[in-house]
Amino acid sequence: MRRWLKWLGAVATLLLLAAVVAVLVRTKAEAHRLLTNPMPTRHLPGRTPIDEGLVYDEATAHTSDGLALAGWFVPGTNGALVLLQHGYKADRGEMLNEAAMLHRHGYNLLITSTRAHDMSDGDLITFGVNEMKDLEAWYEYGRSREGVDSSRIGAVGNSMGGSLVIQYAAQNQNIRAVVAQSAFSSLNDTVETSVRFFTGLPPFPFAPLITFWAEREAGFDAGDIDAKKWIGKLSPRPVFLMQGGADVVISTSSGQKLYDAAREPRELWFDPAIGHARFDTARPEEYERRVSQFFDRYLK
Repeated sequence: MRRWLKWLGAVATLLLLAAVVAVLVRTKAEAHRLLTNPMPTRHLPGRTPIDEGLVYDEATAHTSDGLALAGWFVPGTNGALVLLQHGYKADRGEMLNEAAMLHRHGYNLLITSTRAHDMSDGDLITFGVNEMKDLEAWYEYGRSREGVDSSRIGAVGNSMGGSLVIQYAAQNQNIRAVVAQSAFSSLNDTVETSVRFFTGLPPFPFAPLITFWAEREAGFDAGDIDAKKWIGKLSPRPVFLMQGGADVVISTSSGQKLYDAAREPRELWFDPAIGHARFDTARPEEYERRVSQFFDRYLK
């Protein structure tokens, strides 16, 4: 009997070890998949600004670490420029709806992409650690365009793009106004929600392990990727936040956390019925009115 129990114990131990190894292997693979975006797997634009009736130029910006980034420049009439930044594993086409709305109000538009997205160079996504070089390259490109008043530049970002423009504006005082739709307040705030959405795995025990592997592969500390630390530095420049209560991609508390961390002037538009980065399609007239009035107030 004792021999039988020892055998069962050994089998149980082996099964447990196998399960632990399987979880480690799976979470490491998921971390790699979430951090990388090689060209064969990317979303690429299915439309261009001309599909929205916008005349445009293909734009290329070059980063300080040698990457080429793909974008579109749409000339406006009022001298001010708005940078439009897409979200995680998306492409420039994501921002065409917002671009068309802002163009109706006369703005020059620079629809940007970051490394490891769209047709831009690079494969690794670092959620802002390296992407600040990308936004700096786009800022320099945009302010040098004919017809752009470099003292009147704002930025719009969706999802990860919203967090990126908040971080960049905290570093660059020449970004005069920021709109962030469905921006995550920090990686740690949203990791459980995002892991469930992007992998289908339950948050425990997978989210902490995926974070562990991601930090090691990308060389960052997840605790440092925190827009709450940056957003207060925008004041006295304004920030307009949008967060939907039906968001399943990031934590629905992200908007309120960012608003609480911001200083005046600040605005928060929360709608419990809206999903992730859907304000411009779910409430198009109100979105256009509120965003255009926001930029008109601070950029014109």
